[in-house]
Amino acid sequence: MSETATHPTKVQLLELLAAIGTAQWREFAAAAAQYGLTPTQARVLAQLDGPVPMRGLAALLVCDASNVTGIVDRLEARELVRREASPADRRVKNVVATEAGRDVIRRVRQETQSAHGALDTLDETECATLYALLARLRPSMEKS
Repeated sequence: MSETATHPTKVQLLELLAAIGTAQWREFAAAAAQYGLTPTQARVLAQLDGPVPMRGLAALLVCDASNVTGIVDRLEARELVRREASPADRRVKNVVATEAGRDVIRRVRQETQSAHGALDTLDETECATLYALLARLRPSMEKS
């Protein structure tokens, strides 16, 4: 095994993570398109495990709240999401996935077979190790 393989640099690790993320995003976008969704619309649906405030979606998408309004308008027109007033503050609008929206994002996720296939090359121990490592990295990566 080469020195680089046993002791990769941070740049090499980040480039590898970026390449994997890009490949997964490309496949996710293609799957979303099969259901008439833009990648961003599918990403919004993927974030809706429960009610999410409009401003919260803007933060997750790293975009202006006015952009989220247009995205949610289009998803709402297709009856994939609905807006609800927040029980804590009636001025705040939460976005909630409808049953149809949950069904569509489930299908989009199922269509990402290359990512699933890539993970199939790992055994249970390797999957557990990868999960633990990525889980350790995630909080510091999401702080940025």
